[in-house]
Amino acid sequence: MEKIKVFCPATIANISCGFDVLGLALEAVGDEMVVKKTQTPGIRITKITGQDLPLETEKNVAGVAGLALLEKSNSAFGFELEIHKKIKPGSGIGSSAASSAGVVWAMNELLGQPFSKLELVEFARQGEKIASNVAHADNVAPALFGGFTLIRSYSPLDIVSLPVPPELYATVIHPQIEVKTSDSRKILRADITLEKGIKQWGNLGGLIAGLFKEDYDLIGRSLEDHIVEPVRSLLIPMFDTIKTEAKAAGALGVGISGSGPSIFALSRGKETAENVSNAMEKVYLNTTLDFEVHVSGISSTGMKSI
Repeated sequence: MEKIKVFCPATIANISCGFDVLGLALEAVGDEMVVKKTQTPGIRITKITGQDLPLETEKNVAGVAGLALLEKSNSAFGFELEIHKKIKPGSGIGSSAASSAGVVWAMNELLGQPFSKLELVEFARQGEKIASNVAHADNVAPALFGGFTLIRSYSPLDIVSLPVPPELYATVIHPQIEVKTSDSRKILRADITLEKGIKQWGNLGGLIAGLFKEDYDLIGRSLEDHIVEPVRSLLIPMFDTIKTEAKAAGALGVGISGSGPSIFALSRGKETAENVSNAMEKVYLNTTLDFEVHVSGISSTGMKSI
């Protein structure tokens, strides 16, 4: 292949109890990217639609991630990128991760798949690093692996794919304010109490067990965050009200998507997820806030050619 068009899924990271280690890929929301092999060495970004982002390779997360792969590939080829952004930067559903993961996946396909998915995550993390000052993988991993992923270790990088219960749906509401990941990290405490840690580890184990057992009630009971949500929720308008109304509409659990401001809910069945969407919307309709809302299944594949 000389050219490929890719769907780059939006992702939900942290998933309440899994700060920096859990993520999932969405089926219905994502960017598109066109990557073309060229005879000119290096990477050139020729077009960006949807958002005002830098075309300079070294200043764009996709460019930086692509350069990381190119450096290891010893390829004589270069690449041209078109990026069509449908995920707003700072929305909390993996905008930078979609670009970082999308470009390395596409380049790997055009080069004949010389790199494993785990290696692609390492390249994509370099894009995440310039976006948030931290090379986290909880968004790029599910974008590349699909489904739910657990980052068991960052050093060395160890990623575990988790099962997706077939009736699980996500609802995401995005109030139209921007919360930068780098800023939202600054307000977090560096230390936690042992009591909070024990609660969090229990919920993380419970959530993973719920995914394997397809136990939706256990998934719901485990979607609790005793460490990050109490702090970051203060940055999100009407968070507590959204959470209350979504759970009243049938959501298994509700939390902050990534660093926010998007709020996610997981539900059993699409109909319930739609009801949750309506309940969330009603809260913001009583304010002056603009917002977007998405209802989506969980993507089993992550990246895909289109």
